[in-house]
Amino acid sequence: MGHPAGLFILFFTEMWERFSYYGMRAILVLFLVSATGLGGWEWAREDALQLYAMYTLFVYITPLFGGFIADRLIGFKWAVVLGALLMTLGHASMAIETEFFFYAGLILLVLGNGFFKPNISSMVSGLYEGKEDKKDAGYTIFYMGINAGAFLGILLCGYIGEKVGWSYGFGLAGIFMLIGMLQFWFARKMFGKIGDKPLNKMEQDDLPMDEVADGIDPDDILDSQTDKAEENEQQKDVKITSKVRRDRLIVLSILAFFTIFFWMAFEQAGGSMTIFANDYTDRILNGGAATAFTIVNAIIVLVPTAVLTWVLAKLFQATFKNIALSNILLGTSFAIIWGIVIWMINKDLNTHSYQVQYSAVYSETVENEKTKEEEKVYVPINEQTEVNDREVIDKKTTIRQDKKIEAGEAIQLVDVDGQGKFRHVYGRTAEKLDSKIEATVIKEKENELEIPASWFGILNSLFIISFAPLFSKIWQSRFNPSAPVKFALGLILLGIGFGFLAYGGLSIEQGAKTASVSIIWLILAYLFHTLGELSLSPVGLSYVSKLSPPKLLSLMFGMWFTATALANGLAGLMGSLIDYITTAYSISFFFMIFTVVPMVAGLILLVLNKWLVSKMHGIR
Repeated sequence: MGHPAGLFILFFTEMWERFSYYGMRAILVLFLVSATGLGGWEWAREDALQLYAMYTLFVYITPLFGGFIADRLIGFKWAVVLGALLMTLGHASMAIETEFFFYAGLILLVLGNGFFKPNISSMVSGLYEGKEDKKDAGYTIFYMGINAGAFLGILLCGYIGEKVGWSYGFGLAGIFMLIGMLQFWFARKMFGKIGDKPLNKMEQDDLPMDEVADGIDPDDILDSQTDKAEENEQQKDVKITSKVRRDRLIVLSILAFFTIFFWMAFEQAGGSMTIFANDYTDRILNGGAATAFTIVNAIIVLVPTAVLTWVLAKLFQATFKNIALSNILLGTSFAIIWGIVIWMINKDLNTHSYQVQYSAVYSETVENEKTKEEEKVYVPINEQTEVNDREVIDKKTTIRQDKKIEAGEAIQLVDVDGQGKFRHVYGRTAEKLDSKIEATVIKEKENELEIPASWFGILNSLFIISFAPLFSKIWQSRFNPSAPVKFALGLILLGIGFGFLAYGGLSIEQGAKTASVSIIWLILAYLFHTLGELSLSPVGLSYVSKLSPPKLLSLMFGMWFTATALANGLAGLMGSLIDYITTAYSISFFFMIFTVVPMVAGLILLVLNKWLVSKMHGIR
């Protein structure tokens, strides 16, 4: 495909790491806020989003230290392996689901990401020494690997976590992190000296100066001469080079600052946008719409998986003789993926909807916020309910599952959210619960489907897989804009995406905890967020590698991810205000904040464009 085979080894290594990260992230907040009837911990939204903020903050701070340790002590290769091992242990801990192991797992994931994230990006840079014209395209392809992993992780871990059990979702993330680590280890010889342990001072002294020069551009210095005049000229050029280097680091720092505004808004995807999908979006589809979604979803799953399998086959052709065991591990991982995908599609195709009847007892009388009239509130009768002489009525609800049940059959339900959302429980699950509700099946209804709240997260990755090749081609064409313009475009597109959510939320009443707005607003938001991300994020990694002195490369990647860390922390803290802002103003106002701030930041970057380009001294 015109790129080094090593790029695709890193592509798949990063893919499985992102599978584990985004797979876990997709269900983290949902697990915390879900009721105990769903196996969750029933945290308040604010508390769950604050933990999410702390986790994402630290997961992007540790790359600063991981990059420094790799630069000075262990090299990129060992840092990647160590990071992958720690993250594997972290996911295994979270699968246990006790409080101690849950927090221990988060700590291990934070530490592992610190070693892994900056150093695998640095190895991509090493593949393109002397091929700078292909670096942007290479990073964009690498970014497809990141999002291929995110796509599969969110889809499969999210589905299994919500439909089967949270511990299975957390555990699945760990399995593929382990495979990613092993396939990288057994393919390490493909990288030669790239990512090896750094040389010590004595070893550096034995090398020619051009092999240890700290970021001196060969185009900016004169050849070494023996006469005094030429030595003076060379000294002048070294001073100029120091200024060039300083200016480029200034540009990099400014771009890193503006990425804070981008990621602060973008990372609402794992927090407030997940809450919006779970509580404010109509995710129930009926009849033909449900059938159409099942078919389209199957295509969405199968096509990218098939494309990735094709890329894997091409890698096999190029590298199997040299790294057979690594290829076999990759092949095994894809066999597992295909098995899970086929099982998931089959489960969706065989899901049935049933109307059931249960008894409810009078609880209290409240005032209807709309009509201002008093209404009676009834709660389901379970094994612990004291009925006494209170009024009892029959109520109906709909349940969805892939277990076939017959009309007239007596079943047991659990109220999973305390607001009348029920799930059929049986076997060991039913035995463990002491709040079961007795119900009777009335009839099987027409095909009805509930889209998992985590499903919307795959749209970002799906759109990236779809549009990344187009953006890669644009960045290699004559229409390739400057870095500041790319960043400005990313921020403006991101703001437009949140504008759709703000508009869609206009119909939601002030202070409402639930609503049923159309899914189209989330789909449009994720589309424009993705277009903005493609304009900014992958080329951001490329500009770090171009503008940084070689000796400071991993450290500057760490600085870049530290800016991202600050943004993630702010994203979670801002997201935790969703209830406060929704009550004081509206949910539309909440999302309008994330519309205005990125767009203003983008316009400022457009104004600074010419000045920043001049400070880059020829870097494009």
